[in-house]
Amino acid sequence: MAYRGRFSPKNPAKYQGDPSNITYRSSWELRMMKYCDSHPGVLSWSSEEHIVPYISPIDNRPHRYFVDFVVTVQKPDGTTETLMIEVKPKAQTKPPKRPANGKVTRRFIREVETWGVNSAKWAAAEKYCEKRGWKFIHMTEDHLGK
Repeated sequence: MAYRGRFSPKNPAKYQGDPSNITYRSSWELRMMKYCDSHPGVLSWSSEEHIVPYISPIDNRPHRYFVDFVVTVQKPDGTTETLMIEVKPKAQTKPPKRPANGKVTRRFIREVETWGVNSAKWAAAEKYCEKRGWKFIHMTEDHLGK
């Protein structure tokens, strides 16, 4: 399975944005796109169409976070719910652990920086969603299959 590519929806009317320009960057994102496109409970969806501003803790400057998905679903009781969804490997949704030997390696420093940036993005996304009555969630391999 390709890890990057273009997705062509079978139900382009459900897509909020340009349905001829949908890009996936992982097999999990592709799975999510197929689900959103085909599931009757998904009323509308978009991929990287919403931009959330945030301040990076690395350079203390404003940046733009292109959120993976915004999905509006119809719940069993007939009400609708809008979810902002970030698709990430489970390991990247938790703070990095210091190496067992106690050494601070370049890899560990990169993981700490990535965690800091991701945490800032997710905090900004939660505020963005709160203002709109949406919910922000992470989806990992636990949700999307391994």
